[in-house]
Amino acid sequence: MMKRDRANFGSKLGVILASAGSAVGLGNIWRFPYEAGSNGGAAFILIYLGCVFVLGLPVMISEFLIGRRSQANTAGAYQRMALGTPWRWVGRLGVLTGFLILGYYSVVAGWTLEYIFEATTNGFAGKDAQGFQAAFDSFAANPWRPMLWMVTFMLATHFVIVRGVEKGIERSSKIMMPALFIIILVLVVCSITLPGAGAGIEFLLKPDFSKVTAGTFLSAMGQAFFSLSLGMGCLCTYASYFSKQTNLTRTAFSVGVIDTMVAILAGFIIFPAAFSVGISPDTGPSLVFITLPNVFQQAFGGMPALAYVFSVLFYVLLAMAALTSTISMHEVSTAYLHEEFNFSRKKAARIVTASCIFLGIFCSLSYGVLKGYTVFGLTVFNLFDYATAKIMLPAGGFFISLFTGWYLDRRIVWSEITNDGSLQVPLYRLIIFILKFVAPIFIALIFLHGLGVFELFERS
Repeated sequence: MMKRDRANFGSKLGVILASAGSAVGLGNIWRFPYEAGSNGGAAFILIYLGCVFVLGLPVMISEFLIGRRSQANTAGAYQRMALGTPWRWVGRLGVLTGFLILGYYSVVAGWTLEYIFEATTNGFAGKDAQGFQAAFDSFAANPWRPMLWMVTFMLATHFVIVRGVEKGIERSSKIMMPALFIIILVLVVCSITLPGAGAGIEFLLKPDFSKVTAGTFLSAMGQAFFSLSLGMGCLCTYASYFSKQTNLTRTAFSVGVIDTMVAILAGFIIFPAAFSVGISPDTGPSLVFITLPNVFQQAFGGMPALAYVFSVLFYVLLAMAALTSTISMHEVSTAYLHEEFNFSRKKAARIVTASCIFLGIFCSLSYGVLKGYTVFGLTVFNLFDYATAKIMLPAGGFFISLFTGWYLDRRIVWSEITNDGSLQVPLYRLIIFILKFVAPIFIALIFLHGLGVFELFERS
């Protein structure tokens, strides 16, 4: 492939905020709270922190060094660094994974716009628990409304992508990430000052190890990889825009801290409010779109104005977190088409946007008119979710670890991590050890757990 001048992030802050924006998403605010709620609260959080910093960060550093060294999109990166070998399929797997996730993720992202609309127009007022359930079921099954919001969300993502790396991705990250933190902090203060919120705070700070099982460790590892956006090409693609002066280990640590802070602060928004009205913290994936609107109305029942503001801000927060992730996933496929097929950036972005909208339509309709059409007993939406989260993401992380730990020339790894020896990295040997031995074993366990292998042994 012909070498070309590549865009770069314009500042160190831009590097960190864009990378953190890729990691921060619905996984932090939607998925993390119900995982913590189902696995002992603070006990799960401690295990999750260990998974992020012991397993997640070394794999993230791997993606960073592969992307920056190759100066290419995810597929091109492995092609350049392992020319003529089967390793090139690892990069292509990352592109495909990011593309498929974007296809169904955009549907859920579109739901956040519906809920912003409902909250803004005071549509939550007067509903009880059954009313919120019925409202969500009716909305999700509607053939047109969810698709309209999904398309709107994809067009917003497209608008950022076509403006390029520095003027689009970096500039939007510098606006959205600080705004996201401001909204989070405002909501945390509101939530922890509710009557009865202390029980929710205790749930998040006092570990209950009696609820910890082997499944808790596997859930924490799976959540860490999902939350950090590992194995889907986003971080590798973004790293190809890093300068040679970027400190990869420090950037990975910063991203891990920001991502984890958002997840934990989301818990401080949700659980104090939930406990204040006596609602279980383990209500599952429906927590954000069915349970929480009811929680907000009950918790602030005597203060309708505050309930209104809280609801609007929460779903704006959710939409912004989703947008930072859809931008990064879109960029993976856009960069691939732009560089591997020599399409202009605008044409590549149009193809990706149109293709994801096409997939999103089928995923959206699987909640309504296509609900009866299944593959292996799964609707289109659930099939994409299962294939990517349970199979493709763990497989990507597994092969990334092996590629860096066993295949790459150790001089290349050392050169990238230490910036040609100009940086002191005391944990260098530990990072290599984890990539060679620890990460592959534990990722394999995640994979087997996701496929239900351990459950089969327990039953037999």
